[in-house]
Amino acid sequence: MNKLLTPLKFLYHKITAIFANIRYRFPARKLKVIGVTGTNGKTTTVNLIADIFHEAGIPFGMASTINFRIKDRKWTNVTKMTTQSAGFIQKFLRQLVNEGCTHAIIEVSSHALHQSRVLGVDFGSAAITNVTVDHLEYHGGFEKYRKAKELLFRSLSSYKGKTGKPSASVLNIDDKENFEFFNKYNADRKYTYGIKEGLCRAKNVVLHEEGSNWILSTPFGDIDINLNLIGYVNVYNALAAACIALAEHIPLETIKSALEKCSTVPGRFENLKFGQPYKIIVDYGHTADALEKLFATYKELTKGDLIVVFGATGGGRDKGKRPIMGEIADKYADYIILTDDDPYEEDEIEIIEMIAKGIKRKEGEKLWKIPDRYEAIKLALYLAKKDDTVIVSGKGCEEIMMIHGKKIPWNDAEVIKAILSREIKVQI
Repeated sequence: MNKLLTPLKFLYHKITAIFANIRYRFPARKLKVIGVTGTNGKTTTVNLIADIFHEAGIPFGMASTINFRIKDRKWTNVTKMTTQSAGFIQKFLRQLVNEGCTHAIIEVSSHALHQSRVLGVDFGSAAITNVTVDHLEYHGGFEKYRKAKELLFRSLSSYKGKTGKPSASVLNIDDKENFEFFNKYNADRKYTYGIKEGLCRAKNVVLHEEGSNWILSTPFGDIDINLNLIGYVNVYNALAAACIALAEHIPLETIKSALEKCSTVPGRFENLKFGQPYKIIVDYGHTADALEKLFATYKELTKGDLIVVFGATGGGRDKGKRPIMGEIADKYADYIILTDDDPYEEDEIEIIEMIAKGIKRKEGEKLWKIPDRYEAIKLALYLAKKDDTVIVSGKGCEEIMMIHGKKIPWNDAEVIKAILSREIKVQI
């Protein structure tokens, strides 16, 4: 029965997408559509591209995991979906056309590509951030996951024939294995980026507590960048955004100005400043690779102790990564507090115990298991002292938590602010 249902589901998705294209009169044909995919970094990259386009005066619309944007207007994405349904996407693109936009920037998930949600959208530019282990329970293995990502690049070879305009691919050349995999697709212009090498390269990178300083080296010249986003991961995100901008013939000075104006992307390496004498970072990181980069970055930048609060998403999602996440926390964190993170229908304690399998220290040895996320965060804030860093990871700027079929209003930053002012008595 399941073997029959699966093809029927995909047929349904395709038919739905076709009808959505017809209903909204194929709006993608009137736009230059830019797609960004990858395991981590998509949301930040999409927002940086939007900032650059805004600085350049290009009328655009943007859809990401956390927010939507049309020109100057911004609003929150409360759907808990990176890429929405085909009907939503086509309606959004038609709205962009009606409001005089020329470009659309879309964060594209592997699920959306696999389920034909972007069927009928010919992407003129496609960028990939990185590909690491994620969503394997859905795709049935890493190679199938990666093959879903490659669907974004397939329209590039025919884009010029359809539109008369050149297509562009943007690839991370420092990620060698994935670079070779995605580079096989033809595009009229191929942009590579990296720190070690690349057509667009970050040279002389210096990381600091508030961001990084580096030289953006391109075929069109070099320019100094003072980025107010923390870590190497955001250097890579900025490079990908710069490549998309160069493909649109945006000057280096405009790229520099836009990148340097961006001080934070909500829920992504977000530094909360409420007057407390230690750092508090809220991040969406929920994969092993994302946690590794997040924890490693702040371990290097923290003078005192590193205190981490995190869990793993339930609903049967990638159970194999849970002990790996625990192992990574054990490697970098001085204090570990395991807690809920959208358990859905799964048992919260079982999820926490699976993470704990990767942790060598025993409970009570700077390791706590507290399913209640509020109480877990409160403990972290009580433990923190001057020069420490508290990282609360997994949910970013999400507005709800999924627990046993219920949508519970939740926002990590608001909870942290409430605990600091009401219980720890920080003057905010």
